[in-house]
Amino acid sequence: MTESIRQAIAMVPTETGTDTAWIARACRIASSVRRRVLEHTVKHNGGYLSQACSAAEILATLYARVMRLGPSAGPLAPLPFPGVPSACNPCAFTGAAYNGPRAPHLDRFIFSPVHYALVLYSVLIEIGRLAPDALDRFNTDGSTLELIGAEHSPGHEVTAGSLGQAISQAAGIALARRLRGDTGRVWVFMSDGEFEEGQTWEAFAAAAYHRLDGLGVYVDANGQQCDGRMDTVMNIEPLKARLEAFGAEVHEVDGHDPAALAEPAERDRRGKPIVVIARTDPCRGIDLLRRRAPRLHYVRLKSDEERGAFRDALGGGAERETGHGDR
Repeated sequence: MTESIRQAIAMVPTETGTDTAWIARACRIASSVRRRVLEHTVKHNGGYLSQACSAAEILATLYARVMRLGPSAGPLAPLPFPGVPSACNPCAFTGAAYNGPRAPHLDRFIFSPVHYALVLYSVLIEIGRLAPDALDRFNTDGSTLELIGAEHSPGHEVTAGSLGQAISQAAGIALARRLRGDTGRVWVFMSDGEFEEGQTWEAFAAAAYHRLDGLGVYVDANGQQCDGRMDTVMNIEPLKARLEAFGAEVHEVDGHDPAALAEPAERDRRGKPIVVIARTDPCRGIDLLRRRAPRLHYVRLKSDEERGAFRDALGGGAERETGHGDR
């Protein structure tokens, strides 16, 4: 285990009351998710590791505090791929069951950057919605735990493989829910690279026009994309000002601070979609990754020396504990 991970665990606040207990839980989940994804990357000689570094606290906060979800209705051991949805396939399903049942008062969760799938599966394990050994089925033939998540993958509700599509689908769901009189909200997790897509901006313009204050968006603003640093590929800044110009209510926070992440979601609705820009570090907790910067999108270990260094970061390859079982 790296010194930075030890420090992160040591900084977890003590659970002395209900107001801070969820923060301690979110920090534990985030630390465990990073370690689980690091283990997977070492074991399989590759993985979307920097996404775990940047997004762990965001997703942990969404599940531990922000989202109002019912108990998981998905099996702890994921079912095999049932085939694509069609009128001739009554066995098709989505992974939304892992986020609980649909009900007017409950929230919905739309997961947009589906290459973060390993991170989401790890979160679901840590909170007890997937079995601790679920990743044994990851990216194998016939498994729903796909490398790039799809609508049938645990925790996913829609296919969002072309970045920028999920926010449009989420806005449509939010509008339909308002027309039905539902009080539950629709939460979306996005990556900052999706703001290079024109469809993203069209979706926000429509959401603001229809005053969809039941729509909330969390953005992992880690400044990275496949080809390197975003500001060297297609600059999206000033992102806060641009989103405000499109009619959104925007909050810019430290993406590794659970309390700061949760605070905007707890405010009264104001007739606008809410966006939380979470500024994050794609090497958070695993400083070894900084040697690879700015090429961090997918980590593939290229030599015995590098594999050894990442293995050493796990503390000699010790077995990890099972998930916490928080539901």
